[in-house]
Amino acid sequence: MSSRSRLLRRLACSTLLLAIACNKAGSASPTSPSSTASTTPPASTTTPGTPTVAASTVRLLDPLQGRQLFPSDNWWNRDISGASVDPASDALIAFIGGSKTLHPDFGPPPYGIPYMTVGGSQPRVVIGSFQYAGESDAGVPGEAPGYPIPDEARTQPNYIEQAVPGGGDSGDRHMLIVDRDRWLLFETWATKWNEAKNRWEAGSGAIFDLSSNTRRLEGWTSADAAGLAVLPGLVRYDEVYGGSEIRHAFRVTVRGTNGYVWPASHSAGRTSGAPPMGTRLRLKQSADLSGFSTPLRKIFEAMMRYGLIVADNGTDMQVTGTMDARWNNDELNPAFKRLRASDFEVVQLGWR
Repeated sequence: MSSRSRLLRRLACSTLLLAIACNKAGSASPTSPSSTASTTPPASTTTPGTPTVAASTVRLLDPLQGRQLFPSDNWWNRDISGASVDPASDALIAFIGGSKTLHPDFGPPPYGIPYMTVGGSQPRVVIGSFQYAGESDAGVPGEAPGYPIPDEARTQPNYIEQAVPGGGDSGDRHMLIVDRDRWLLFETWATKWNEAKNRWEAGSGAIFDLSSNTRRLEGWTSADAAGLAVLPGLVRYDEVYGGSEIRHAFRVTVRGTNGYVWPASHSAGRTSGAPPMGTRLRLKQSADLSGFSTPLRKIFEAMMRYGLIVADNGTDMQVTGTMDARWNNDELNPAFKRLRASDFEVVQLGWR
């Protein structure tokens, strides 16, 4: 599991900023659309004669009807196969350790990060306390504070990372929620239901408009150390075993980082020689993918085309995916272990 150097991760916050600030672009993509949250529900995917699902229905590991998270030109979804190799690539890979093998940081519960979707009518629940309130979003800009947290997250396992009802007391405890009607993403880490105070608490929280390329403010974190969204960088079962190619990068951790580069907005350490947050690793075209099953080859082909983005401090070369009972770690672990850090190269830092 990923671990963080929390004190290095954030500057101490002296004031509570308005939640609307997080949706102002700090240094947006050249093609960033408006940061205003979409309130238009997506086109209905129900077929004639199919009962309409109640808007507030909670769905774990929803395949999202094939919709792409964020626009096609978003940093998570950009094809980097033609991007230049950074001059420091060899040195950065050497810091990680060329012999370090890839590892899937996901599997059946309690491994990996779950996510859920809710309807637009899901009641919003106020987060009673953020550890880093000055870099957190209290709610959607222009609306009352609150996150659409269902009761299931408080009372049942597998809705929050580590698979403990209400989050528990240890681990990163990410909670990821998509409002599938308004196409908004709500993410928290260090999430906990405080029974004594009858409230939710979290380390920090971030809300993303999934139809926009808006970044966090420069220097701001999110539910991830790099200030990026977590969900779009997960290896998801429905994509791996679906009929289409995987069209996005994956989230990866390394043991230490040094500052940050675009698309990241936040640093979590100053380890000399380490890659910065936001570093993109790309699997070399020379990597031997023969012998892998078709689903696993899809994962590694995505690493060639879209790469890995360094998003947190943790164990070297751990790739994050969903917590899903359908994963088979007896298949995943040996397949990932066949690839080493030396099979990757660093794309030009800050490439966009």
